[in-house]
Amino acid sequence: MSQIPSLDQVCERALKLPCSPSLMPRLISALDDEETGIEEIGAIIQLDAALAGSTLRLANSAFFGGGEPVDTLNSALMRLGIKEIYRLSALALVGRWFNQEIAGYGWQQGDFCRLSLVTAVAAEYLAETTGVVDPGKAYAAGLVHEIGKMAVAYSCADYFGDIRTHQREHGVAWAESERAILGYCHIEAGAELLRRWNFPPNLIAPVEHNPPSRDVPEEDMPLVMVVHAAKYVATSIGAGVAEDGFLFDLQADLLDEWNLNAEVLEKAFPIVLERSERMLHDRMTTGEIEL
Repeated sequence: MSQIPSLDQVCERALKLPCSPSLMPRLISALDDEETGIEEIGAIIQLDAALAGSTLRLANSAFFGGGEPVDTLNSALMRLGIKEIYRLSALALVGRWFNQEIAGYGWQQGDFCRLSLVTAVAAEYLAETTGVVDPGKAYAAGLVHEIGKMAVAYSCADYFGDIRTHQREHGVAWAESERAILGYCHIEAGAELLRRWNFPPNLIAPVEHNPPSRDVPEEDMPLVMVVHAAKYVATSIGAGVAEDGFLFDLQADLLDEWNLNAEVLEKAFPIVLERSERMLHDRMTTGEIEL
């Protein structure tokens, strides 16, 4: 077996995969700036033909229609509003990267994208109900919070047997077994990838602090906790869950402190499931996700 790739090599190889979401941080910064106008946002979206096309299609869909069809990007953005643009851009720019066919974690086709989408939906809903963080940011953070798994699986698939064996023999969290075998884990890979793509620090925090602890900076804690709770909800629903499944450290005490207790999460399950099924239709449990 060849030498284990370093964390730097894992990130460099992942950056060369097609359909990278490198435009996303630039668009997020523009959407977060209250002084940014529709024309400036449109100019960024136009850099990605697929995203521009998706924006026009959504604006003319039955859900947003009811008036004259829009045929310009700026008109489409006016009709959709910031919340929908945030969700659409995150899904379009990140989701394509997630659909790469990569072995690892016992994935079937579309599984990683599927679970990431359900996590994003759960994070958005929990942000709405708790009011501690913007739902659009929660959706984007939920979508990318385990992006490092793609990078690790792409470069280190040959070592998953050793990771699997270590986890079974020691009964530890999956990330701990990754560290034992590789010297790093998908959490560190994900945080480093987002830094290299120039993602804003508030979206890197839920990736880096996974699972969370009381050492998380105060300003990052609300989003980190919402994403942690969303991960639990999405994993419990089961769509796209791979072999690492529940092999993570659930911080139940912290969730309780942030009013994300068992009762709140139980109420979230049917709503997140319904929203996810509405988005994924017959791809909820199997098949490639078409974006």
